[in-house]
Amino acid sequence: MKLEVSGLSFSYPDRDVLEHLDFQVGEGEFVSILGASGCGKSTILKLLTGVHTPQEGKIFVDGGEVRGMSEHFAYMPQNDLLFPWKNILDNVCLYGRIHGGLENARREAMENMAAFGLSGYEKAYPSALSGGMRQRAAFLRTALCKSDILLLDEPFGALDVITRGEMQDWLLSMRRRMNRTVLLVTHDMDEAIYLSDRILILGGRPSHVTCELRPETPAEGRDRDWLYGQGELRRRIHREIMGTDGPAGAEMEPGRKEARS
Repeated sequence: MKLEVSGLSFSYPDRDVLEHLDFQVGEGEFVSILGASGCGKSTILKLLTGVHTPQEGKIFVDGGEVRGMSEHFAYMPQNDLLFPWKNILDNVCLYGRIHGGLENARREAMENMAAFGLSGYEKAYPSALSGGMRQRAAFLRTALCKSDILLLDEPFGALDVITRGEMQDWLLSMRRRMNRTVLLVTHDMDEAIYLSDRILILGGRPSHVTCELRPETPAEGRDRDWLYGQGELRRRIHREIMGTDGPAGAEMEPGRKEARS
């Protein structure tokens, strides 16, 4: 396992958010976390990055325990957070500038501009770019970090539905090129189904993983037509999130795997 979260619990002053959270993410795996609003999805990423400290539990990367800030994780928030007074090349090379590797960062950024759909915009400023292009720039900035696990916090949530779909298509095409382990927090069921190897569902109060789902991938790969045919999986996710997945003791639906206690 690349990442293992074991017995993680966290509370804010006014409420308990997570209790005995357990999950694993394999090397190179793309895992999404879904759950109702306020269930603690983004809190999980803040715990991984060291912004918050868990009250209980442990985090392991490559078998070693991680505490506090760690270079294993690169975090991409919903907003692009590009500096408006810096051009795109300078924005995406921020990590290299901070860590003393600016020359290498600029070279690597230039090598990847075309793949990220930014060729010809290296000297442009964020105000000249569309929302989707700004998100690709933010994604390139995250990818240029030397971290081996990418944490994506609803990275396309602020985009309109057409641009969001285009960005999901782009990310699907980029997965093999990036060769990274990815943990995505999203409220978009279709996004999770389309991009993920596994989907973790959070439920309960405080939250824990109630089940995991593994979308099947056809031999020819995933595309929008495949996604449009995933109605049953979409219904299953919705029932699980809403807590209406059938009576107690009902037989488990095909393709559903119980979370480990």
